[in-house]
Amino acid sequence: MLVLFETPAGFALFKVLDEGKLSTVEDLWKEFSSVDAARKVVKLKAFSKFENTSEALEAASLLIESKASKGLRKFLRAHCENETLAVADSKLGNMIKDKLKIECIHNNAVMELMRGVRNQLNELIHGLAVQDMAPMSLGLSHSLSRYKLKFSADKVDTMIVQAIGLLDDLDKELNTYAMRVREWYGWHFPELTRIIQDNIQYAKAVKLMGDRTNAAKLDFSEILPEEVEAELKEAAMISMGTEVGELDLLNIRELCDQVLSLSEYRAQLYDYLKSRMNTIAPNLTALVGELVGARLIAHGGSLLNLAKQPGSTVQILGAEKALFRALKTKHATPKYGLIYHASLIGQAAPKFKGKISRSLAAKAALAIRYDALGDGQDNSMGLENRAKLEARLRNLEGKELGRFAGSAKGKPKIESYDKDRKKGAGGLITPAKTYNPRSDSTLGQTRHGAPMDEEMQEPPVAEEKKEKKKKKKEKSKEDAALQVDGDADKEPDETETVKKEKKKEKKKRKESAEDGQVKADEDDADAGEKKRKRKKHAEADDSAEAPKKKKKDKKKKSEE
Repeated sequence: MLVLFETPAGFALFKVLDEGKLSTVEDLWKEFSSVDAARKVVKLKAFSKFENTSEALEAASLLIESKASKGLRKFLRAHCENETLAVADSKLGNMIKDKLKIECIHNNAVMELMRGVRNQLNELIHGLAVQDMAPMSLGLSHSLSRYKLKFSADKVDTMIVQAIGLLDDLDKELNTYAMRVREWYGWHFPELTRIIQDNIQYAKAVKLMGDRTNAAKLDFSEILPEEVEAELKEAAMISMGTEVGELDLLNIRELCDQVLSLSEYRAQLYDYLKSRMNTIAPNLTALVGELVGARLIAHGGSLLNLAKQPGSTVQILGAEKALFRALKTKHATPKYGLIYHASLIGQAAPKFKGKISRSLAAKAALAIRYDALGDGQDNSMGLENRAKLEARLRNLEGKELGRFAGSAKGKPKIESYDKDRKKGAGGLITPAKTYNPRSDSTLGQTRHGAPMDEEMQEPPVAEEKKEKKKKKKEKSKEDAALQVDGDADKEPDETETVKKEKKKEKKKRKESAEDGQVKADEDDADAGEKKRKRKKHAEADDSAEAPKKKKKDKKKKSEE
């Protein structure tokens, strides 16, 4: 019987010298308590050494999947003719039996035998020292774990985190240095700040020019356009700045060198960041850009940590302070954080920024997970999702209405609602209201809105009511007389006639009371109007007599 044993250095075949000891599995460990005892049980027959780490990784990865590598198959064919092979994996034994026609065994006795061989491995294999086995096993374990996790050395997001942090620091320093150059040189040539807006061009112009009196002799065509150059030279001739010494100009030029060197390094760092982002997170870069994607990864800690976040968290990542302030004060929560600087949200109208940021965050979360855990290395998914988001933005803005709505071909007709119009008919249920032009006129009306002459007269409605009441009384009297004359022989129902008369009397009383109230109201209105007229006449008389009294008083004073 032979035993197949795998090591980090290669494959080993051991010959079992005493197969009878395998019957007592419980006491088998005692046979490997010492090296001499172990050599009496097993003996090394052959050893196949790995040539390099990649071969060892390939063989180990195939063994994990219960498969044999080419080197292992050659090794077994050469040394296992007409022998029984003990293996540690039953699936591997079945594969060897089917393809190589070698009888394989796997049981508890074989596992105990493997454990004993592993305990005395360095002594059983000649030339294999402990100090050699340790680095071999460590290197193979690292390579195997990388292979199992599909880990790539290129996908190291730590570099992105450091690069975007340094890029932000460089931007702050560049801004500070550029403003210092403008402020410092502005004492000598203040008009230059208004002429050149770009900080880098300003630093280059200051470094080349030095003293403003040299501007007319120099050529700025490599730095500035022709119009700006002509304006600069004209302003230098009539500048109202102070004079500056050579030592001051030397220090200003050194500061300009610092600004230019920082700007060059920033451009180089941006190119590096762009290449790393396209390698590590190509789909996220296609959706939101290099800088926004790098800031999201830096804020999340790593690409893998960012992949664990949902789309709602990605949407407001970077606006945590505003979120918790809104929750504390019970106000509206923020709609976007770092993702606000993406180009898709910048293209949207203000009222659509919230919707587009939510859709973009959902697609970005999918892209991050695909970049972190997927096998693909291209940005096809990110470009496809970006096209969908652009189409949604156009749809929201109304540029392509009906295109994404299936069978709809245009805008629906919106009819105004009219409660008086019947459904499916052109006529109106109620007559249309007419315009009353009298309501526009306010001349000759009192406070209640009635004309003066109508209020002075008795209302015609009250007279009509009186005439109707008189006619009703006369008719009731005639009917009663006829009933008495016609039914003299009969016995009338006294109770009914009495009730009718009582009801008529009550109606008469009510009507008389209402008429009295109407007359009293009319009398009160008439009396109030008469009082007002009297007051007006009295005031008019007083105003007419006042100048006469004044003249009399003056005459008396003059005579005295």
